[in-house]
Amino acid sequence: QVQLVESGGGLVQPGESLTLSCAASGSIFSTVQMGWYRQAPGKQRELVATLNSGGGINYADSVKGRFTISRDNAKNTVYLQMASLKPEDTGIYYCNAYIYTTHVSWNEYWGQGTQVTVSS
Repeated sequence: QVQLVESGGGLVQPGESLTLSCAASGSIFSTVQMGWYRQAPGKQRELVATLNSGGGINYADSVKGRFTISRDNAKNTVYLQMASLKPEDTGIYYCNAYIYTTHVSWNEYWGQGTQVTVSS
């Protein structure tokens, strides 16, 4: 069993910053990729940023230059530093991970989500 627990969401004003954290725990053999997705009201879930075990990073065009994804391998934790936040960044942010629980068995996991609201 693997659990992903997010933290750090909240209410901020436009232009402010916020940092999200996601800690993975449980039967982790190795982690292939961790990342963040978000879902705004009435919209589909979309990719925000991903970071793979080789250090490769992918950002949505809408957040490039404003958001930074990073990872602490020792803690199995991924972070999303969000700066210059805009009202359109509002949504539920979900942590996502592809994790090997043995040397041959892997699965995709999701966190429960954390709310980010950007409003004046």
